[in-house]
Amino acid sequence: METLTNLQTKEIVSVNTGARMGYITDLEIDVDSGLITDIIIGSRSSLGHLFNKRDEIVIPWSNIITLGNDVILVE
Repeated sequence: METLTNLQTKEIVSVNTGARMGYITDLEIDVDSGLITDIIIGSRSSLGHLFNKRDEIVIPWSNIITLGNDVILVE
């Protein structure tokens, strides 16, 4: 079983582009089923928003290809 703390240490990588997308900052959970529906990645914009505002990328849990030891591969 994976914990949120353990998931947050793994870098998210796109299998389509090879791009490093960032790290999990939050999860969305279906309160009725208790299952994770989405992972949320926080990444700093390269444009330097005011006060370094974080942009969020939401990836459906179904787009996760594999949970590796150091990375999470997503479509």
